[in-house]
Amino acid sequence: QRLEEEIVFCEIQPGARLGEEEISQRFGVSRSPVREAFRILEADGLVLRSARKGVSVTPISQSDLAEVYTCRIALEGLAAAEAAERALAAEIQALRVIAAEMAAHLQAHDIRGYFRANVRFTDVIHRATRNATLIRLLNGIGKQALRYRYTAYSRAPELMDVSLAGTHQIIDAIAAHDPI
Repeated sequence: QRLEEEIVFCEIQPGARLGEEEISQRFGVSRSPVREAFRILEADGLVLRSARKGVSVTPISQSDLAEVYTCRIALEGLAAAEAAERALAAEIQALRVIAAEMAAHLQAHDIRGYFRANVRFTDVIHRATRNATLIRLLNGIGKQALRYRYTAYSRAPELMDVSLAGTHQIIDAIAAHDPI
């Protein structure tokens, strides 16, 4: 998880090589858990494994962004529609609480806090769908999208204002049980 966060928050730069020995020493673990972490990160699309070059952080590119978001937008729209049909009062309340946290982080110019709250917000929506297949698909593409979301907020903080406005519209639609 710590390695994943470093990749998502671009503390380890896209394209950077990750050595088993270096990572095992840094985290004080044997190479076996490092190999397992690499396997998971590769499945999540955050690292690439190459026979000659080893493991490196997946590069960020315009074409990859377009591919990831073409899929993510469609899946997130479906998730919001299904959540609108199935969300419980407690889930709607959780969305409102998280939106308030997002607003507080935005006001404090806390990009990382805003981002973390935004991720929790989408997680609540995903769970409210009660659709295991959809959740699995969203999780599969979600890790790749995290870096782009965080990078966008970091480079263009005004996007958080737009995101928060959209968050309130989503809550209103889910609370009204309006899947459109």
